[in-house]
Amino acid sequence: MNSNLRLSKILVASACFAMWSGIGGPAVLAANSLKTEVHLRTSLQAEISVSGIVTDETGMALPGATVRVKGTTIGTVTDIDGKFTLDVEESSILQVSYVGYILQEIPVGGQSTFEVQLLPDATQLDELVVIGYGTQKRSDVTGAIGSVKTEDFNKGVISNPVDLLQGKVAGVNITSTSGEPGANQNVIIRGIGSLRSGTQPLYVLDGFLLDNSSTGIASNPLNFLNPNDIESIDVLKDASATALYGSRASNGVIVITTKKGKSGTTQINFSASTAWSSMAKKIDVFSADEFREQVVAAGGALEDFGGNTDWQDELTQVGFSQDYSLSMSGAKTGDFSYFASIGYQDQEGILKNSELKRYSGKLNMNQKAFNGRLTIDYNLTASHTQNLRPSITSTISDMLSLNPTVPAYTDGEPTLLNTNALNPIKRYELYSDDAANNRILATISPSFEIFDGLTYKLNLGVDYSSTNRYQQYKPYSGVINESNISDGTLDEGISSNTNQLVENTLTYNWNNYLHNFTVLAGHSYQTFLDEYRGISYRGFADNNIDPIYQDHNSTSEFPTTVSSSAIRNELQSFFGRVNYTYADKYLFTATFRADGSSKFGQNNKYGYFPSFALGWNVTKEDFMSNSFFNNLKVRASWGQTGNQEIPSKITKASYSEDRLSNGGGSLNTYPIDTDGTTLDSYPYGIVFTRLANPDLQWEVSTQVDFGVDFALLDYRLTGTLDYFNKVSSNILLEVVPADPVQPTSTYWDNIENMKIHNSGIELGLDYNSREGQAFSYNIGGNVTFIQNEVKDSPYSVLTTGAAQGAGQTGATINGYINNQPIGAFYMLEFDGITEDGVNRFKDINGDGEVLDNDRSVVGSAIPKVIYGFHTNFNYKGFDLGLNFNGTAGSKIYNHTAMSLFTKAQLSRSNNTTDFAVQYPEESFNNSNTVSTRFLESGSFFRLNNATLGYNLNTDAMGWGEAFQNIRLSVTGQNLFVISDYTGFDPEVNTGSTSGGIQTFGIDRFTYPRARTFSINLNLTF
Repeated sequence: MNSNLRLSKILVASACFAMWSGIGGPAVLAANSLKTEVHLRTSLQAEISVSGIVTDETGMALPGATVRVKGTTIGTVTDIDGKFTLDVEESSILQVSYVGYILQEIPVGGQSTFEVQLLPDATQLDELVVIGYGTQKRSDVTGAIGSVKTEDFNKGVISNPVDLLQGKVAGVNITSTSGEPGANQNVIIRGIGSLRSGTQPLYVLDGFLLDNSSTGIASNPLNFLNPNDIESIDVLKDASATALYGSRASNGVIVITTKKGKSGTTQINFSASTAWSSMAKKIDVFSADEFREQVVAAGGALEDFGGNTDWQDELTQVGFSQDYSLSMSGAKTGDFSYFASIGYQDQEGILKNSELKRYSGKLNMNQKAFNGRLTIDYNLTASHTQNLRPSITSTISDMLSLNPTVPAYTDGEPTLLNTNALNPIKRYELYSDDAANNRILATISPSFEIFDGLTYKLNLGVDYSSTNRYQQYKPYSGVINESNISDGTLDEGISSNTNQLVENTLTYNWNNYLHNFTVLAGHSYQTFLDEYRGISYRGFADNNIDPIYQDHNSTSEFPTTVSSSAIRNELQSFFGRVNYTYADKYLFTATFRADGSSKFGQNNKYGYFPSFALGWNVTKEDFMSNSFFNNLKVRASWGQTGNQEIPSKITKASYSEDRLSNGGGSLNTYPIDTDGTTLDSYPYGIVFTRLANPDLQWEVSTQVDFGVDFALLDYRLTGTLDYFNKVSSNILLEVVPADPVQPTSTYWDNIENMKIHNSGIELGLDYNSREGQAFSYNIGGNVTFIQNEVKDSPYSVLTTGAAQGAGQTGATINGYINNQPIGAFYMLEFDGITEDGVNRFKDINGDGEVLDNDRSVVGSAIPKVIYGFHTNFNYKGFDLGLNFNGTAGSKIYNHTAMSLFTKAQLSRSNNTTDFAVQYPEESFNNSNTVSTRFLESGSFFRLNNATLGYNLNTDAMGWGEAFQNIRLSVTGQNLFVISDYTGFDPEVNTGSTSGGIQTFGIDRFTYPRARTFSINLNLTF
């Protein structure tokens, strides 16, 4: 120390001499001398060698933890055993950190060995988010990703995993097609970007890319998953997050992660629930007395059978459901973990003969070897699903239109209707649609760390599904005007789907404390084989034996028909991603994927999909040290994704046999004998049914995203705000040739210049009260404002929804129209009833007459606003959770009202609502033309589910050694809906497609939604 002081004095004296010599002024002298002295004292301090071990909250070693000297770039990472060694000065402070854990600061002092135990970090910044082919700390994410964990899922009777998300993620609109158990759903992420592929995103289950093809069962293909097995669901929304999945990511990606074994004690979970469901809303058709009055008042011919029947009550039931799940999980010293479960769900619908049963099994295992360098993940999901369905369209039509004066039963048997038509109660006995699906999905993923930072991973998987579906009518001679019922029919469908995946990836991580660099490169090869065989039989003995169990011989009167198909597709991909982080402040992500699909022609088989993203953790900057923001990150991304969800083989030529079928037919073949006058002179010939098009290109979606993530009030208030703009181009469509002289009536092409625009703003907020208090709460919500538009379309209208039924079939309801929103309703504007009792429509173009060119856009099926919010309250052992969701700005076309609720129906003694008699002057002969008369608001606000629960104090009860937790709860689903819509429910879509283009916002004889209550028990031991 004396030598240091002497040296310092000499330097100060030299500085004084320099000052007096004019080299520097007094201020420079003081600053330079002080800096020099401090530097010398620091550099001359003694260094010591320190070592230690870093563990997690359970005492397990944490390899790869960062140990850094605070304020410097000096540091290291722990080895495979969690140990480290570092040379530091005695006055140093060590910072120890690990992803997902709270950073610890430890003064060195004179200590040379350390045992550091890190605790999990509950903040959202350090939670791991599942991204393409890996995970990432949320604070490092540059893309737009919404995540929902198991504790935040929607509660109640859930058969489809997508129901867990409804109302939870901004920018995601989930609409059930009907209230049937396990019904299909439209999932729209940031708008509709394609004509043909519908709305379905790509689903990734534990790293396996699922295929959205139908499995032959009428319900949703995702119903094979047990929701109790799911740990988290991540929704990848922007191109930066989805581009690594390339060709199937234009509609977004939903990544489902199932539960794994966790460190700690072995855990067993058992859950049981029972539920009952009833029709949430009845349509206000006339009662028997009202019906008698209205038919007479309208001038109709009343058929009064003396009864008083509410057919909605007769044809519905209280559906009972039960759900049981047992799981076991655990881990051993970090080398082995497992999760295993079995489940059973039986969900009855509110229509009779409507039921969904699922038997499921799940096994996830993880094994490490070679000191942790080799890791093998094994995932197995198996299920058996049975789906029983009634004749939905016929049943709904009957319950709303049958004469209420007809007694439901006569002498204990269903009354035979006066037209010899089938009583729908009897239909329940005669008709069944029964499908059984067996599905198994297995993956094995070994990974090996070749050297520190470089890991190779192989992902092998197969998804196999097999379905037998039988639709039958037992023969019933009591009905003579419906021959398929009197004779009996059986339609048998056998489907099998095989999806095989092989992926190889290399991942390299490099970290020198300021720079964090991760590179991913991979290759993927996936094959799909879908096979189907259908057989139709007719004419069975009326012997009280189901047709499925009867022998059947094909006859000339009732020939057996057979149809079959097999479709094979292949997809090969090369992909890569670079993630770079500097000082945890500046983030960069770049991805690229090249996809080759067998669906495209030789000239454009591959599509190329890049993306780039930047992020800035603003709160890491020094100037933000005193900011009221706990977290502030800005993001920006640009990228492209593709779409290959088009029919197979459309780029290849196809042929069929044809010949002149009768004298008035078209001449597809020519006679051998030019003087021939009979069919024998016209042999079978080969004709084109599809032309080859090797130049067909991929559809491409280009998306720009700007986002801000923030946290305030000690992380109690968190939120995210995003602006997105998505443009789809190279639109694929089956079109009619401009030249009428063509060998085929249609062909496939990319529509030049046509684009589909989707843009909007997403906002999500979440507030948590302070922890550690007897009463706590959480309030959160999200809202999305979205605009969509079709640009530069060469077509006046591409029909997506068309009317069905006698005198209605084919009439356009909605479609894609240039410079208009997606799903635009295109029809005449209703303007009342004329003096002659017929419809009056507005003359839009003012030419003095109403024609097709007076049709106009009168709204869209796609909402302009999507929102959801939730509240959770906790007091001691009690908790209450409420989840709401809704939409605004959409329309629904009430096809049911157009088909049934007319004065013409009433005049024939069929039941209706007061909609049919709102115009007393209306004629019985007035047509039910597609118009705004049947167009209604689709906006709604729903209490989706509410759960009241209580966690028993097992220690106080003396059960602490046997049970970790006992929870009782009650849940209500679809408790109320506020809406102006007059149908069963505003969240609906049962319209038919037109030319393979998906429709939206049409309600035609929809299966009603249920209101459900359940009692639930959860045990952990």
